[in-house]
Amino acid sequence: MKWSEVSIEAEARETDLVAACFYDVEATGVVIEDLPDGRVMVRAYLPVDDALDGRIEAFRAGIAALADADGFDAAACPITSRIVQDSDWENNWKAYFHTQRVGKHIVIQPSWEEYTPLAGDVVLRLDPESAFGTGTHPTTAMCLRALESLVRGGETVFDVGTGSGVLAIAAAKLGAGKVVAKDYARASAEVAAKNVAENGVQETIETGVSDLLATFDGQAELVVANIIADIIIRLFDELDAHLAPHGRLLASGIIDERVADVTEAAVAHGFVLEDMYTDAGWAAMVLKRAGE
Repeated sequence: MKWSEVSIEAEARETDLVAACFYDVEATGVVIEDLPDGRVMVRAYLPVDDALDGRIEAFRAGIAALADADGFDAAACPITSRIVQDSDWENNWKAYFHTQRVGKHIVIQPSWEEYTPLAGDVVLRLDPESAFGTGTHPTTAMCLRALESLVRGGETVFDVGTGSGVLAIAAAKLGAGKVVAKDYARASAEVAAKNVAENGVQETIETGVSDLLATFDGQAELVVANIIADIIIRLFDELDAHLAPHGRLLASGIIDERVADVTEAAVAHGFVLEDMYTDAGWAAMVLKRAGE
């Protein structure tokens, strides 16, 4: 399959909003690269089909509207695109994506490398795909480290915006009793299902498509959302119906400048901050209901 790799250079503080513009045109995932000058390169992949030109134009219009509303110069945020094959994406990653440890126990292993687990290792077999989340970005790595403490065995976990399924797979291998992992983009949900099967945890994990928690049934002791701040803020409206008493929300994908906004939304919905992880200008927040 062919993909259009669309890239935009922007200020770090605009990361969330630029990513939201990508999601508005149904990008299957967003990759964020920190640049030496403090700016970021935000990339997303759109399928090459009859709707591609319209999606790219809609993305440009979204960035222009964002520039007007947020007071920055759109001309200083150049947008480029190029066509790549699935095989190009995979082979480009092979040059620098290697087995690595994330946290105390979790190890991410691509299929093209051998690895002999140490005692206590939790090995996730994961290759880069057109849906993103290999555990390398700080937002995902912080979630993986948090899961090592939050998953204690037997609980139900909801993974909202699952992407590649890496967090759902980690939760299952750490001992969760049931995991539901869904994504707004069908392509991402399909990649997640493939990775779940590759890791042999399909009996524990249910995958599917959902706009936030819309198609999740019941309640979970842990809800995980590694998305962006604006979408996490929306999530609070649905959280009470799906978070079990004394449950926790693990929210990541939040740039430092948006922590206050997420905290404000949490407090407005009756939640308080229990713990926070920070790394390279990003934050992951563990939240619980006030008084629990």
